[in-house]
Amino acid sequence: MASHCQTARPLAVGVSGPAGSGKTTLGRHLAAALGAPLLDLDSLTTPLLDRMHGPVFAEHWLAPPHRDTIRDARYAALRATATDVVATAGTAVLVAPFTAELAGGRAWRELTEALAPAELQMVHLRGAPELFARRRAGRGAARDSHRPADSPSAAPAVPHTGVDAELTPQQQCFRVRRALGHRVPINPDAPVFDRPFDAVLFDVDGVLVDSTASVLRSWERLAGDLDIPPATVEQNHGRPARALLSQFLPAARVAEGMRHIERLEVDDAPTVTEVPGAHALLDALPATRYGLVTSGTPAIARARLAAAGITPPPVLVTADDVHAGKPDPEPYRLAAQRLGVAPERCLVVEDAPAGVAAARAAGCAVIGMLGTVAPGELTTADVLVDGLDRLTVSADEAGVGLTPTPGANSGPG
Repeated sequence: MASHCQTARPLAVGVSGPAGSGKTTLGRHLAAALGAPLLDLDSLTTPLLDRMHGPVFAEHWLAPPHRDTIRDARYAALRATATDVVATAGTAVLVAPFTAELAGGRAWRELTEALAPAELQMVHLRGAPELFARRRAGRGAARDSHRPADSPSAAPAVPHTGVDAELTPQQQCFRVRRALGHRVPINPDAPVFDRPFDAVLFDVDGVLVDSTASVLRSWERLAGDLDIPPATVEQNHGRPARALLSQFLPAARVAEGMRHIERLEVDDAPTVTEVPGAHALLDALPATRYGLVTSGTPAIARARLAAAGITPPPVLVTADDVHAGKPDPEPYRLAAQRLGVAPERCLVVEDAPAGVAAARAAGCAVIGMLGTVAPGELTTADVLVDGLDRLTVSADEAGVGLTPTPGANSGPG
């Protein structure tokens, strides 16, 4: 998808999702990041409607008999305002459930026609109804008591970028901006691009497969089942599950916890997707010149790779292969040993501070992958990238290397 600043065509970004999905928060982050006006359906219409409850409407405006009529009027106001804002500012971020619009048909046509000639890029926050209900209960908004009960919604029938509601607003904004073509510039003069290596070693989660939301979902379920603090995994990304469970469970229950989290993560694996460019980059590398190094178990790693359509290479180091996991250097040293090369002659691609620390301790050069943690947490990496599609493989008798793809050192215009 093209960003507004890369073309002369106006751009409107719609942020959709059920109540409690976090669309307003994401909309604010996106508007700030894009420098775009924010048009939120609730901000535009709710203050007026709330004042009409009582003097004009005996029932709340979200309840029958006026609910459908008011819904149409609210979206008419949003469309009219968006038409003026996009025509004058050239861009806007629109926030609303967009339930009818996502189904296609008349509501979608009315929205796109109102915004024309602007390009409309729809973002949809997806998640379980239980998650949204829990969030609504936590915010305590009076209008939520008048909403009908949630049911699992159908997938949007219109073109859209799906984003997991479990992610932080920063992680969500990163994925949307990348989909819009707002890429992070790469420093082409980084010394790591001038060196040949004997092998390239990739972390799996967050580097080859976008599994962050799946991990969060699985650990939240485990936290509820075993009474573990739910923020555990967010504060320890990249570390082996056994190390995390040992912090919060008696020694006699760690094995039970390991079986449970493995089952949860394997069951949720079909939801993960490929990180942009993973297939193409791996296909360009000789199988004897790269390996995968993950803190997950073999079952979890293979399930996620399979979901992303990636075939594991002969060298796959998992949590079951080492005594000490990341940030200890053992996993990367073992991968180098299995490939028959020195760790100092390896280039590692990692997304987590624990993984970067492990690679550094092993003597490897490191490319940091953005999208899981803030850039400031990966400062010890040699260079940062926002997708594997930003890198090109070079291979000859001197070794293998990764270099920026043409244009990768340019940000949004």
